[in-house]
Amino acid sequence: MSRIGKKPIAIPAGIEVSVNGTVIDVKKGNKVSSVETHGRVGIEVAEGNVVLSRVGETKESSAFWGTYRALLSNAIDGLATGFQKSLEINGVGYRAAVKGKVLELQLGYSHPINFEIEEGLEITVEKNLIHVKGADKQQVGQAAAIIRGYRKPEPYKGKGVKYTDEHIVRKAGKTAK
Repeated sequence: MSRIGKKPIAIPAGIEVSVNGTVIDVKKGNKVSSVETHGRVGIEVAEGNVVLSRVGETKESSAFWGTYRALLSNAIDGLATGFQKSLEINGVGYRAAVKGKVLELQLGYSHPINFEIEEGLEITVEKNLIHVKGADKQQVGQAAAIIRGYRKPEPYKGKGVKYTDEHIVRKAGKTAK
């Protein structure tokens, strides 16, 4: 039995949740986030809570129960507070700047790297920190992973792009005999 699936999701003030068939729409002002359940879970909205229930008694239905509960919880949290990932740039001459809807990165290559900022994301740069913010947890995490992938931190000097809470295990360099 899913421990996550059986927990009800509280709906914060200012957020509306509506069910249209198998689609759950979460609205706050003019922002809308949808979760498609494909009929794999039962949905009930009552008394400021959303409760999901299993459709069958199989292991698969239990897995879907917890998964869709987590997706719906993330959609509600994203519209209520939003999600943020922070990246840190380390290295001589490594820079980042936001120019319109493009994040321009100078990461030691012979050319600048231009990352197109998707709709729904907000990227800000202050000194050597890049902050990626948005309402969709998956979109924020994917954008941060792509930016980190342009120059992963190397283990000898620690140069590259890393998450601010990431710890880089350093290796010892060559030793003279």
